[in-house]
Amino acid sequence: MSALPFTIYVSFAGALCALAAGTRARMVALVTAVLGFGLALVAAGAFSPSPGLQTLINVSWVGELGIRYHLAADGISLTLVVLTGLAATAGVLFSWNVEERAGEFFALYLALIGGVYGVFLSADAFTLFVFYEIAIVPKYFLIAIWGSTNREHGAMKLVLYSFAGSALVLAGLLWAHAAGGATGFGLGELAVAAARIPREGQIAMFALVFLGFAVLAGLFPFHTWAPTGHVAAPTAASMLLAGVVMKLGAYGCLRVALPLFPAGFAFWQQPIAWLAIAGILYAGCVALVQDDFKFVIGYSSVSHMGFVLLGIAAANPEAVAGAVLQMFSHGVIAGLLFAVVGRMIYERTHTRRLADLRGMPLHRALPFAALVFVLAGLASMGMPGFSGFPAELAILVGAWKSSPAWALAAGAGVVVAAAFTLRAIQVSFFGTTDKSVALRNAPVLHLEPITLPERAGAIVLVAATAYVGLNPDALLNWIMPALQSPLMQATLKGGTP
Repeated sequence: MSALPFTIYVSFAGALCALAAGTRARMVALVTAVLGFGLALVAAGAFSPSPGLQTLINVSWVGELGIRYHLAADGISLTLVVLTGLAATAGVLFSWNVEERAGEFFALYLALIGGVYGVFLSADAFTLFVFYEIAIVPKYFLIAIWGSTNREHGAMKLVLYSFAGSALVLAGLLWAHAAGGATGFGLGELAVAAARIPREGQIAMFALVFLGFAVLAGLFPFHTWAPTGHVAAPTAASMLLAGVVMKLGAYGCLRVALPLFPAGFAFWQQPIAWLAIAGILYAGCVALVQDDFKFVIGYSSVSHMGFVLLGIAAANPEAVAGAVLQMFSHGVIAGLLFAVVGRMIYERTHTRRLADLRGMPLHRALPFAALVFVLAGLASMGMPGFSGFPAELAILVGAWKSSPAWALAAGAGVVVAAAFTLRAIQVSFFGTTDKSVALRNAPVLHLEPITLPERAGAIVLVAATAYVGLNPDALLNWIMPALQSPLMQATLKGGTP
């Protein structure tokens, strides 16, 4: 476990090295990402699951304000740290062709990764907030400089939503700190202070903090930044945006908002659950009619993040464990889908329109990409044998225990997900073979073969979703004990509305 803080330091050091490495920045980024992933796996191997956070570092930072540099981990944070290392490594492999200002690209990429590691390991609310902001800033430049479709609009919209949410979080935390008479910002200390606040105050504070984080998690109707940002972002940034950045919002809801303000959560629980379900169904239906392939995957991400938020809202051990497992699962699967669409297809065919792809026999021109997308699509649909199945099953079982209506409504979202995924597979890879259409698109039938880095990145992600799908206890054995901590138990008392 003592290796975990070095994931942060290695990432920031790698960012500085990449900035100075010029054309060799990609190799620096790969070494850095693999080292961070390796450190996470070493820590996982030495991890002994137990209730509560296990302190890694706890030193004074801004003593006058009671702010401490307090890093700690439990099974929830460790799961997401492993996901971050995995996504970071795959993202570098799928960015191997970046030539324009490569040093700056990979420096910003690794700085974002360092911020994400910091959020997942912070046990001090102010420290968590600082890392949260660090993770937001590089996103803007990655999209605005290296993005594609409406990149300036996509980058600005993403950052405005993110910073608006951050402002709400900061306001809620400062209000709780002052009203509760806290002397510091430790999560446990803030929870004790918040318990002294009247119920009406908790209701308002919870709304600020939860909504601020939930914006980044893609909560309906504040989700619109996500598909726009995904479409505009370069492949690696799309993979990180869907794979780990959206998880920062969900993690903040689970780690900060719920434990600090249980009375506020009890008041808002039903609206949160129904908004999550609305996101599942609405985003799935929009994905079903999209013609831009990346928009299909972008709205798919919003729909699947709705399951995460529903699991959190259901607030019982099965549902919350499923939500954390879904964070890992969606991080891997969404990253894989964006890699296939953004790198393997778009950069070879120069189109993302399903209407154009319909006439290209891509299953013959790019058989590896077709195989990977089919596997990722099956995983995204929740097919047994992949990580999406145990994750969504646990969420639906937990949701049923809280409210059968929630589970039935969300279950319809599984059907919609199958529909838009099968449509995307059929149209993009196995579309019409009409001779006139094929003739117009004949030049693109001889496409650049899938490169070795792309194959490696895809195999790593497919292996991860298959491993967790066949052995979900590998993660659940970390997650379940973390739900027994006093902070989590304050909220997880059945989750009945």
